[in-house]
Amino acid sequence: MKNLKAIDPKELTANTFRLIGEQWTLISAGDRESFNTMTASWGGFGVLWNKPVVYIFIRPQRHTLGFVQKKSHFTLSFFGEEHRPALQMLGTRSGRDGDKVAESGLTPCFTESGNPTFEEATLVMECRKLYDGELKADEFVVDKLREVVYPEGDFHRIFVGEIVGCWEK
Repeated sequence: MKNLKAIDPKELTANTFRLIGEQWTLISAGDRESFNTMTASWGGFGVLWNKPVVYIFIRPQRHTLGFVQKKSHFTLSFFGEEHRPALQMLGTRSGRDGDKVAESGLTPCFTESGNPTFEEATLVMECRKLYDGELKADEFVVDKLREVVYPEGDFHRIFVGEIVGCWEK
């Protein structure tokens, strides 16, 4: 994170729809001894409970889920287009099967609080977990959406995190 400067999340000028939906993000959690990361293209930013927050979604079969559930914090890391192949790989391989981070070519580093991110990131958000819940079949208002997105019934968990640190290039 040596090339990043701390900013107030309210100073972000990036299009938040593009950040997650098009550029993608890495969700990372753990510590120096053990962490995992995954690529995400669903989520968002906003204000909730009078705090700047992100909300992220993780399917139950993802290895990163256990790390996010066990830890009080997680990070979101964003990258330039030149790192798209690494994000693609990190989104399709499981950390259960080997050291996918080493294979990605990205360089792990840690916030002052010890949360994982990457040297190549152009924007990093450190988030304190505020909420952990599960999407439920009977709470979908549009049944067709549930049927298309969750044919196997593997509903995402949703996490809301307060942005407690934000750094950008």
